[in-house]
Amino acid sequence: MNNFWQTLEKPIFILAPMEDVTDTVLRQVIARYGKPTVFFTEFTNVEGMFSKGEKHVVHRLLYTEIERPLVAQIWGSQPENFCRAARKLVDMGFSGVDLNMGCPAQGPVSRGVCSGLINNRPLAKEIIEATKEGAAGLIPVSVKTRLGFRAIDFEWIQFVLEQKPAVLTVHLRTVSEMSKVPAHWDKLKTVVEMRDALSSETLIIGNGDIQSLSDAKQKVAEAGADGAMIGRGIFDNPYLFSGTITLSDKTPEEKLQLLLDHMRLWIDTWGNTKHFPILRKFFKVYANGFPGAQDLRIQLMETQNPEETEHIVAIFLQNLGEAARPRTRDDLCTIKREYREE
Repeated sequence: MNNFWQTLEKPIFILAPMEDVTDTVLRQVIARYGKPTVFFTEFTNVEGMFSKGEKHVVHRLLYTEIERPLVAQIWGSQPENFCRAARKLVDMGFSGVDLNMGCPAQGPVSRGVCSGLINNRPLAKEIIEATKEGAAGLIPVSVKTRLGFRAIDFEWIQFVLEQKPAVLTVHLRTVSEMSKVPAHWDKLKTVVEMRDALSSETLIIGNGDIQSLSDAKQKVAEAGADGAMIGRGIFDNPYLFSGTITLSDKTPEEKLQLLLDHMRLWIDTWGNTKHFPILRKFFKVYANGFPGAQDLRIQLMETQNPEETEHIVAIFLQNLGEAARPRTRDDLCTIKREYREE
């Protein structure tokens, strides 16, 4: 089998798939700041891939060469569609395909898909087998899941390991826990031991609550795992995967230039095909950690188009420049005169 995972240097660090977040634009931005070992796409529904509404789904699979190696994460309910999707992903040039068996969102779970498959192991097995059939050994098939549904369930983990995925990524909480409790990183070592007991080549990746690369390295080493998947940590530091740079190292001017660069790439990529407010969640990342940032964020979160955003940033930078400009004797005289007139 053509398994790129086995060629990677360990520990492996992955940008987690996140809905309306990890599109091609964000992946390109992160690749510039400090590239992870592997990128994942947003969740892509296999039923949608072969429906009349296909155009509303396929944008999730858009990518550029800088994003390789790139794994497409898919979800759904019909094994035959997983098979068809895997064939299509091979043709599209993806490095691998990952099965979403961990998303805890109520909608999919109530339909018995994503993490709902924890309670339907026969269907989960069919989906894994169908995806492998479609991939035909040309790209590896991996699984992302959780520790259990309502309680930690190592029988579920054992079941998935027995299906021999190329990689098993475990979000170290149960479905019921959502993200309300700290991730159970102490349980990942047990998952590794279960893998070893099967003499399996499946790589074990941990996921949950990682805020820095050094933190990830420590947690992976303690568990004896093969790597870590990191998601929300990039909202605090888009440079996280660089391991050496943090956003706090940047000046306000640099942060706002990054914001504009991100926005311009987003507009160049999506134009009017995506609603502009989707982008605004990223403004909070850059407009942070400097005087006036809070008021600036409030203004930016009200913008409806790139022109408004450019204008607000320009005014802020102009005021910032004037505030930082050294005062001359004439300036001081002017200030005193204005003060007396008031």
